[in-house]
Amino acid sequence: MQGYRFASFAIYLLDLGEDRDSCSWQRSSAAMQVLNPHGFSRPPLPKYSPAYNQDGGNAHMPGVLPAIFFGHGNPMNALANNTYTTAWRRIGTLTPKPKAILAISAHWYVPGTGVTISTSPKTIHDFGGFPRELYLVQYPAPGDPNLARRVQQMLTPVPVSLDDSWGLDHGTWSVLKHVYPDADVPVVQLSIDETQPASFHFEIGKRLAPLREEGVLIVGSGNIVHNLHTYAWGRHMPDPYDWAIRFEKEAREMMVAGEYKPLIAYENLGPEALLSIPTPDHYLPLLYVLGARQRGEITTFPIEGVDGGSISMLAVQVG
Repeated sequence: MQGYRFASFAIYLLDLGEDRDSCSWQRSSAAMQVLNPHGFSRPPLPKYSPAYNQDGGNAHMPGVLPAIFFGHGNPMNALANNTYTTAWRRIGTLTPKPKAILAISAHWYVPGTGVTISTSPKTIHDFGGFPRELYLVQYPAPGDPNLARRVQQMLTPVPVSLDDSWGLDHGTWSVLKHVYPDADVPVVQLSIDETQPASFHFEIGKRLAPLREEGVLIVGSGNIVHNLHTYAWGRHMPDPYDWAIRFEKEAREMMVAGEYKPLIAYENLGPEALLSIPTPDHYLPLLYVLGARQRGEITTFPIEGVDGGSISMLAVQVG
């Protein structure tokens, strides 16, 4: 599970000449069948029990925590004090403190599904060409092996490896550094299986939804619009591209209406979708969050904005 693609802004820049739009997906009907809730039966699973006790007056947990997709954008947001990071901090203040966090980051995009099992996940600086101070950032949140094993059980019979080589990549820690700056909430990362179609990832989100009732905050981290080919590197970009605005608006309308099928089959939404999602890695974490929505829950957008003309910083919250 160590290898990953598109892991940083720098790697994206190196890959600009490669036609990622034409990548072929290995669509496993067997894997999709095991995710079909009507396709098999299994005994009920024990509820998640945290491996770490929390201090700070959070003994009374809410009935259901939200699931939140963050547009994480530039890794330098980890050090910034701007509109986005201020809003991230506000989300941390307004959201009841979870027992643990299950994070799905665009930057752990590998063949296969894995969860981090370490009790002390390392801070991964998975980028290049940034100021030295960014490489000195540490986010020493504990891991939670109990949650990792719970996720593995919930996704059975999909094979899920317990991974002790990965840690927290910048898609996770650059956001959580502001949401929970004390790094006192255990964090487990779940990888994105690059060999599976979008529908697989949405179904995984549905399988994980019960965690929200057990004090676990499900976090997706990516960007709904993420086109580095057109990003204004080092240039002033006063306005977002029209195609980025139109696609984000269309996606928001579908989310509010609960019309998820077109968002899952996003490749069929036309040229604006293909410009907005030239590679699936930053988009797919959104589908986990949408999959975790429960019937009747509203969808809100606590953060808005577009960076560099073609990176949407939209946050999506269900519940």
